[in-house]
Amino acid sequence: MRPADVRRVVPFRILSVRILPLADRTVLAAGNKLGHVGLWDVDGLVEEEEDGDGADRVFQYFPHGGPVGGIVAHPAAPRKVMISDFVACFLHRFTAAVTGELCLMDVDKEIFDTIQICEYPIFTLCQAPSNPSCLYFGEGNGELKLFDERMGMVATTWNAHDMRINSIDFHPENPNMLATGSTDRTACLWDLRRMKKKAPESLKVFTHNKTVHSAYFSPSGGMIATTSLDDTVRIFDLDNSDVSCILSHNNQTGRWLSTFKAVWSWNDTDLFIGNMKRAIDVISIDRSENSLSASNTASLQSEYMTAIPCRFALHPYKIGHLACASSGGKVFLWTRV
Repeated sequence: MRPADVRRVVPFRILSVRILPLADRTVLAAGNKLGHVGLWDVDGLVEEEEDGDGADRVFQYFPHGGPVGGIVAHPAAPRKVMISDFVACFLHRFTAAVTGELCLMDVDKEIFDTIQICEYPIFTLCQAPSNPSCLYFGEGNGELKLFDERMGMVATTWNAHDMRINSIDFHPENPNMLATGSTDRTACLWDLRRMKKKAPESLKVFTHNKTVHSAYFSPSGGMIATTSLDDTVRIFDLDNSDVSCILSHNNQTGRWLSTFKAVWSWNDTDLFIGNMKRAIDVISIDRSENSLSASNTASLQSEYMTAIPCRFALHPYKIGHLACASSGGKVFLWTRV
Protein backbone atom coordinates (compact mmCIF):
# COMPACT_ATOMS: atom_id res chain seq x y z
CA MET A 1 0.00 0.00 0.00
CA ARG A 2 1.23 3.44 -0.99
CA PRO A 3 -0.06 6.89 -0.02
CA ALA A 4 -1.74 7.12 -3.44
CA ASP A 5 -3.77 4.00 -2.58
CA VAL A 6 -5.82 5.80 0.09
CA ARG A 7 -8.84 8.02 -0.59
CA ARG A 8 -11.68 9.48 1.45
CA VAL A 9 -14.43 8.42 -0.93
CA VAL A 10 -17.41 9.51 1.20
CA PRO A 11 -17.83 11.30 4.53
CA PHE A 12 -18.55 9.22 7.64
CA ARG A 13 -18.95 5.47 8.09
CA ILE A 14 -18.89 3.18 5.05
CA LEU A 15 -21.39 0.32 5.10
CA SER A 16 -20.80 -1.10 1.63
CA VAL A 17 -17.94 -1.13 -0.86
CA ARG A 18 -17.63 -2.69 -4.29
CA ILE A 19 -15.01 -2.82 -7.05
CA LEU A 20 -16.95 -2.56 -10.29
CA PRO A 21 -16.51 -5.49 -12.72
CA LEU A 22 -14.46 -3.62 -15.31
CA ALA A 23 -11.62 -5.63 -16.84
CA ASP A 24 -9.54 -2.67 -18.02
CA ARG A 25 -9.57 -0.42 -14.95
CA THR A 26 -10.20 -0.16 -11.22
CA VAL A 27 -13.25 1.80 -10.09
CA LEU A 28 -14.48 1.57 -6.50
CA ALA A 29 -17.95 2.41 -5.25
CA ALA A 30 -18.69 3.04 -1.56
CA GLY A 31 -21.87 3.91 0.32
CA ASN A 32 -22.09 5.42 3.79
CA LYS A 33 -24.55 5.64 6.67
CA LEU A 34 -26.05 8.96 5.51
CA GLY A 35 -26.93 7.90 1.96
CA HIS A 36 -23.85 9.17 0.12
CA VAL A 37 -22.41 7.10 -2.72
CA GLY A 38 -18.85 7.77 -3.87
CA LEU A 39 -16.94 6.54 -6.92
CA TRP A 40 -13.15 6.43 -6.94
CA ASP A 41 -11.63 6.07 -10.41
CA VAL A 42 -8.28 4.66 -9.34
CA ASP A 43 -6.82 4.64 -12.86
CA GLY A 44 -8.23 7.99 -13.96
CA LEU A 45 -6.37 11.25 -14.37
CA VAL A 46 -6.23 13.62 -11.41
CA GLU A 47 -8.11 16.85 -12.07
CA GLU A 48 -6.33 20.14 -11.55
CA GLU A 49 -9.12 21.58 -9.42
CA GLU A 50 -8.60 21.26 -5.71
CA ASP A 51 -12.32 21.30 -4.92
CA GLY A 52 -15.42 19.91 -6.50
CA ASP A 53 -16.64 16.67 -7.94
CA GLY A 54 -13.95 14.71 -9.71
CA ALA A 55 -11.06 16.26 -7.86
CA ASP A 56 -8.53 13.56 -7.13
CA ARG A 57 -10.65 11.08 -9.19
CA VAL A 58 -13.41 10.90 -6.56
CA PHE A 59 -17.05 11.59 -7.46
CA GLN A 60 -19.70 11.90 -4.75
CA TYR A 61 -23.49 11.60 -5.00
CA PHE A 62 -26.35 11.78 -2.54
CA PRO A 63 -29.11 9.51 -3.93
CA HIS A 64 -30.51 8.26 -0.62
CA GLY A 65 -31.86 9.57 2.62
CA GLY A 66 -30.65 6.58 4.64
CA PRO A 67 -27.70 4.21 5.03
CA VAL A 68 -26.50 2.49 1.87
CA GLY A 69 -26.86 -1.19 2.72
CA GLY A 70 -25.63 -2.65 -0.54
CA ILE A 71 -24.01 -1.94 -3.89
CA VAL A 72 -23.93 -4.44 -6.75
CA ALA A 73 -22.88 -4.39 -10.39
CA HIS A 74 -23.13 -7.35 -12.75
CA PRO A 75 -20.23 -8.34 -15.08
CA ALA A 76 -22.74 -8.45 -17.97
CA ALA A 77 -23.74 -4.82 -17.31
CA PRO A 78 -20.78 -3.25 -15.47
CA ARG A 79 -21.86 0.33 -16.08
CA LYS A 80 -25.18 -0.24 -14.38
CA VAL A 81 -25.10 -0.10 -10.58
CA MET A 82 -27.75 -1.12 -8.08
CA ILE A 83 -27.80 0.56 -4.66
CA SER A 84 -29.98 -0.27 -1.67
CA ASP A 85 -30.97 2.22 1.00
CA PHE A 86 -31.89 0.49 4.18
CA VAL A 87 -32.32 2.62 1.42
CA ALA A 88 -30.09 2.10 -1.89
CA CYS A 89 -29.60 0.66 -5.42
CA PHE A 90 -26.62 1.16 -7.84
CA LEU A 91 -25.46 1.90 -11.50
CA HIS A 92 -26.70 -0.57 -13.89
CA ARG A 93 -25.04 -1.03 -10.60
CA PHE A 94 -27.58 -1.18 -7.84
CA THR A 95 -27.56 0.17 -4.30
CA ALA A 96 -29.85 -0.32 -1.33
CA ALA A 97 -30.69 1.72 1.76
CA VAL A 98 -32.28 1.62 5.29
CA THR A 99 -35.54 3.28 4.45
CA GLY A 100 -36.20 0.43 2.07
CA GLU A 101 -35.37 2.00 -1.29
CA LEU A 102 -33.74 0.49 -4.35
CA CYS A 103 -31.95 2.76 -6.82
CA LEU A 104 -30.42 2.18 -10.22
CA MET A 105 -27.47 4.31 -11.22
CA ASP A 106 -26.31 4.89 -14.77
CA VAL A 107 -22.65 5.68 -14.22
CA ASP A 108 -22.08 7.27 -17.61
CA LYS A 109 -25.06 9.62 -17.32
CA GLU A 110 -24.67 10.09 -13.52
CA ILE A 111 -28.38 9.49 -13.05
CA PHE A 112 -30.11 7.69 -10.18
CA ASP A 113 -33.58 6.21 -10.58
CA THR A 114 -35.61 4.87 -7.66
CA ILE A 115 -37.05 1.57 -8.87
CA GLN A 116 -38.59 0.18 -5.68
CA ILE A 117 -39.72 1.47 -2.28
CA CYS A 118 -40.13 -1.13 0.44
CA GLU A 119 -41.90 -1.21 3.76
CA TYR A 120 -38.82 -2.33 5.68
CA PRO A 121 -35.13 -1.39 5.54
CA ILE A 122 -32.87 -3.25 3.10
CA PHE A 123 -29.61 -4.47 4.63
CA THR A 124 -28.15 -6.49 1.74
CA LEU A 125 -28.66 -7.21 -1.93
CA CYS A 126 -27.23 -9.52 -4.58
CA GLN A 127 -27.71 -9.96 -8.31
CA ALA A 128 -28.39 -13.36 -9.86
CA PRO A 129 -25.16 -14.49 -11.56
CA SER A 130 -27.05 -15.66 -14.65
CA ASN A 131 -29.29 -12.59 -15.02
CA PRO A 132 -28.36 -8.96 -14.19
CA SER A 133 -32.06 -8.00 -14.20
CA CYS A 134 -32.84 -10.22 -11.18
CA LEU A 135 -32.01 -8.57 -7.88
CA TYR A 136 -32.33 -10.41 -4.57
CA PHE A 137 -32.51 -8.39 -1.38
CA GLY A 138 -33.21 -8.98 2.28
CA GLU A 139 -35.54 -6.78 4.28
CA GLY A 140 -35.40 -6.04 7.98
CA ASN A 141 -38.28 -8.40 8.75
CA GLY A 142 -36.42 -11.46 7.47
CA GLU A 143 -38.07 -11.65 4.05
CA LEU A 144 -36.03 -12.54 0.99
CA LYS A 145 -37.33 -10.83 -2.16
CA LEU A 146 -36.68 -11.05 -5.88
CA PHE A 147 -37.00 -7.81 -7.81
CA ASP A 148 -37.22 -8.29 -11.58
CA GLU A 149 -36.09 -5.14 -13.38
CA ARG A 150 -37.84 -6.26 -16.58
CA MET A 151 -41.19 -6.41 -14.74
CA GLY A 152 -40.44 -3.35 -12.63
CA MET A 153 -41.70 -5.04 -9.49
CA VAL A 154 -41.02 -7.59 -6.76
CA ALA A 155 -41.77 -10.91 -8.44
CA THR A 156 -41.39 -13.27 -5.48
CA THR A 157 -41.18 -13.04 -1.68
CA TRP A 158 -40.02 -15.78 0.69
CA ASN A 159 -40.25 -15.82 4.50
CA ALA A 160 -36.67 -16.99 4.81
CA HIS A 161 -35.69 -15.82 8.33
CA ASP A 162 -37.25 -14.67 11.58
CA MET A 163 -35.14 -11.51 11.67
CA ARG A 164 -33.24 -9.32 9.22
CA ILE A 165 -31.03 -10.80 6.50
CA ASN A 166 -27.45 -9.49 6.65
CA SER A 167 -25.91 -11.22 3.63
CA ILE A 168 -26.92 -12.98 0.41
CA ASP A 169 -24.48 -14.89 -1.77
CA PHE A 170 -24.91 -17.12 -4.82
CA HIS A 171 -23.04 -20.36 -5.40
CA PRO A 172 -20.32 -19.66 -8.04
CA GLU A 173 -21.25 -22.73 -10.10
CA ASN A 174 -24.95 -23.28 -9.36
CA PRO A 175 -27.17 -20.23 -10.10
CA ASN A 176 -30.08 -21.86 -8.24
CA MET A 177 -28.26 -22.12 -4.92
CA LEU A 178 -27.74 -19.24 -2.51
CA ALA A 179 -26.71 -18.68 1.11
CA THR A 180 -28.11 -16.16 3.59
CA GLY A 181 -26.90 -14.95 6.98
CA SER A 182 -29.31 -13.49 9.52
CA THR A 183 -29.69 -11.74 12.84
CA ASP A 184 -31.78 -14.76 13.92
CA ARG A 185 -28.42 -16.53 14.55
CA THR A 186 -28.56 -18.79 11.51
CA ALA A 187 -27.01 -19.07 8.07
CA CYS A 188 -29.08 -21.02 5.56
CA LEU A 189 -28.43 -22.74 2.27
CA TRP A 190 -31.28 -22.56 -0.27
CA ASP A 191 -32.28 -24.07 -3.61
CA LEU A 192 -34.47 -21.55 -5.46
CA ARG A 193 -36.19 -24.32 -7.40
CA ARG A 194 -37.50 -25.87 -4.20
CA MET A 195 -38.42 -22.80 -2.17
CA LYS A 196 -42.05 -22.26 -1.19
CA LYS A 197 -43.18 -18.68 -0.62
CA LYS A 198 -44.75 -18.98 2.84
CA ALA A 199 -42.65 -21.71 4.44
CA PRO A 200 -39.50 -22.28 2.38
CA GLU A 201 -37.37 -25.23 3.43
CA SER A 202 -33.63 -24.69 3.47
CA LEU A 203 -31.15 -27.31 2.31
CA LYS A 204 -29.00 -26.73 5.38
CA VAL A 205 -29.04 -24.55 8.51
CA PHE A 206 -25.83 -23.44 10.20
CA THR A 207 -26.47 -22.24 13.76
CA HIS A 208 -24.49 -19.68 15.77
CA ASN A 209 -24.90 -18.39 19.31
CA LYS A 210 -25.39 -14.80 18.14
CA THR A 211 -26.08 -12.75 15.01
CA VAL A 212 -24.61 -14.04 11.74
CA HIS A 213 -23.18 -11.07 9.85
CA SER A 214 -22.20 -12.95 6.71
CA ALA A 215 -22.26 -16.31 4.93
CA TYR A 216 -20.19 -16.52 1.74
CA PHE A 217 -19.35 -19.35 -0.66
CA SER A 218 -15.71 -20.12 -1.42
CA PRO A 219 -14.64 -19.50 -5.06
CA SER A 220 -15.08 -23.19 -5.91
CA GLY A 221 -18.39 -23.41 -4.07
CA GLY A 222 -17.15 -26.28 -1.94
CA MET A 223 -17.25 -24.38 1.37
CA ILE A 224 -19.13 -21.63 3.19
CA ALA A 225 -17.52 -19.19 5.63
CA THR A 226 -19.69 -17.47 8.24
CA THR A 227 -18.88 -14.54 10.53
CA SER A 228 -20.82 -14.08 13.75
CA LEU A 229 -21.12 -11.73 16.70
CA ASP A 230 -20.32 -14.77 18.86
CA ASP A 231 -16.65 -14.01 18.02
CA THR A 232 -16.15 -16.86 15.58
CA VAL A 233 -15.44 -17.43 11.92
CA ARG A 234 -16.70 -20.86 10.88
CA ILE A 235 -16.01 -22.82 7.72
CA PHE A 236 -18.35 -25.57 6.58
CA ASP A 237 -17.55 -28.24 3.97
CA LEU A 238 -20.56 -28.51 1.68
CA ASP A 239 -19.40 -31.82 0.20
CA ASN A 240 -19.26 -33.40 3.64
CA SER A 241 -21.84 -32.05 6.10
CA ASP A 242 -20.00 -33.59 9.07
CA VAL A 243 -16.83 -31.58 8.44
CA SER A 244 -16.43 -28.00 9.73
CA CYS A 245 -14.06 -25.90 11.79
CA ILE A 246 -14.24 -22.88 14.11
CA LEU A 247 -11.73 -20.07 14.48
CA SER A 248 -12.00 -17.57 17.34
CA HIS A 249 -11.90 -13.94 16.19
CA ASN A 250 -12.79 -10.71 17.97
CA ASN A 251 -15.84 -9.42 16.08
CA GLN A 252 -16.92 -6.86 18.70
CA THR A 253 -16.71 -3.70 16.59
CA GLY A 254 -19.19 -1.72 18.70
CA ARG A 255 -21.82 0.73 17.52
CA TRP A 256 -19.48 3.16 15.74
CA LEU A 257 -17.81 0.70 13.36
CA SER A 258 -19.27 -1.41 10.59
CA THR A 259 -19.41 -5.12 11.40
CA PHE A 260 -16.69 -7.50 10.31
CA LYS A 261 -17.47 -9.89 7.45
CA ALA A 262 -14.88 -12.47 6.42
CA VAL A 263 -14.52 -12.63 2.62
CA TRP A 264 -12.80 -15.28 0.53
CA SER A 265 -9.67 -14.58 -1.44
CA TRP A 266 -9.46 -15.48 -5.14
CA ASN A 267 -9.00 -19.11 -4.09
CA ASP A 268 -10.29 -21.59 -1.51
CA THR A 269 -7.27 -21.33 0.76
CA ASP A 270 -7.56 -17.85 2.31
CA LEU A 271 -10.04 -15.51 3.97
CA PHE A 272 -9.68 -11.79 4.72
CA ILE A 273 -11.21 -10.11 7.76
CA GLY A 274 -10.48 -6.87 9.57
CA ASN A 275 -9.24 -6.63 13.13
CA MET A 276 -9.31 -3.94 15.79
CA LYS A 277 -5.58 -3.22 15.38
CA ARG A 278 -5.95 -1.46 12.00
CA ALA A 279 -4.83 -4.52 10.08
CA ILE A 280 -6.28 -7.34 7.97
CA ASP A 281 -6.14 -10.88 9.29
CA VAL A 282 -5.40 -13.56 6.70
CA ILE A 283 -7.06 -16.83 7.65
CA SER A 284 -5.60 -19.91 5.95
CA ILE A 285 -7.83 -22.91 5.23
CA ASP A 286 -6.50 -26.46 5.06
CA ARG A 287 -9.03 -28.82 3.50
CA SER A 288 -8.67 -32.54 2.96
CA GLU A 289 -11.14 -35.31 2.26
CA ASN A 290 -12.27 -35.78 5.86
CA SER A 291 -10.91 -32.77 7.72
CA LEU A 292 -10.99 -29.00 7.71
CA SER A 293 -8.87 -26.57 9.71
CA ALA A 294 -8.35 -22.80 9.84
CA SER A 295 -5.61 -20.67 11.33
CA ASN A 296 -4.72 -16.97 11.41
CA THR A 297 -1.31 -17.25 9.75
CA ALA A 298 -0.59 -13.69 8.64
CA SER A 299 -1.82 -10.10 8.58
CA LEU A 300 -1.66 -7.14 6.21
CA GLN A 301 -0.39 -4.01 7.93
CA SER A 302 0.66 -0.60 6.68
CA GLU A 303 1.47 2.77 8.17
CA TYR A 304 -0.95 4.23 5.61
CA MET A 305 -3.93 2.21 6.85
CA THR A 306 -4.88 4.63 9.60
CA ALA A 307 -8.32 3.20 10.42
CA ILE A 308 -9.90 -0.16 11.18
CA PRO A 309 -10.80 -2.00 7.94
CA CYS A 310 -14.36 -3.28 8.21
CA ARG A 311 -15.76 -3.99 4.74
CA PHE A 312 -13.92 -5.58 1.81
CA ALA A 313 -14.12 -5.92 -1.96
CA LEU A 314 -11.94 -7.92 -4.35
CA HIS A 315 -11.29 -6.94 -7.94
CA PRO A 316 -12.99 -9.65 -10.03
CA TYR A 317 -10.35 -9.50 -12.77
CA LYS A 318 -7.16 -8.20 -11.17
CA ILE A 319 -5.95 -10.82 -8.71
CA GLY A 320 -4.21 -9.15 -5.79
CA HIS A 321 -6.29 -5.95 -5.81
CA LEU A 322 -8.07 -5.83 -2.43
CA ALA A 323 -10.07 -2.83 -1.21
CA CYS A 324 -11.09 -2.27 2.40
CA ALA A 325 -13.26 0.48 3.81
CA SER A 326 -13.35 2.21 7.18
CA SER A 327 -15.81 4.01 9.40
CA GLY A 328 -14.18 7.32 8.59
CA GLY A 329 -15.12 7.21 4.91
CA LYS A 330 -11.70 6.14 3.66
CA VAL A 331 -11.00 3.29 1.24
CA PHE A 332 -7.61 1.56 1.28
CA LEU A 333 -6.43 -0.36 -1.78
CA TRP A 334 -3.91 -3.17 -1.45
CA THR A 335 -2.15 -4.47 -4.55
CA ARG A 336 0.15 -7.40 -5.05
CA VAL A 337 3.53 -6.48 -6.50
